[in-house]
Amino acid sequence: MGKTIRVSEEYHRFLKAHNRDDETMEETLKRLTGGPDPRAVAGILSEESAEEMREAVENLRERDDERLRRVRDTFGSDGA
Repeated sequence: MGKTIRVSEEYHRFLKAHNRDDETMEETLKRLTGGPDPRAVAGILSEESAEEMREAVENLRERDDERLRRVRDTFGSDGA
């Protein structure tokens, strides 16, 4: 079970107005605030886990680059 936080009615309305249909309120808060400060979570991951995450991100970037290259090849690179 999570923690409960108190916010003003005004702030709650603001959050609800910015809450996407597929989001929890926590996800909305994280999106709007940018999540936790990286310094606050430094040291949580082991070096091994951090390296695995770096590799996963790099793999995603490479796949995105490949998809972009295919789109450019299909539609031309002149932006038209």
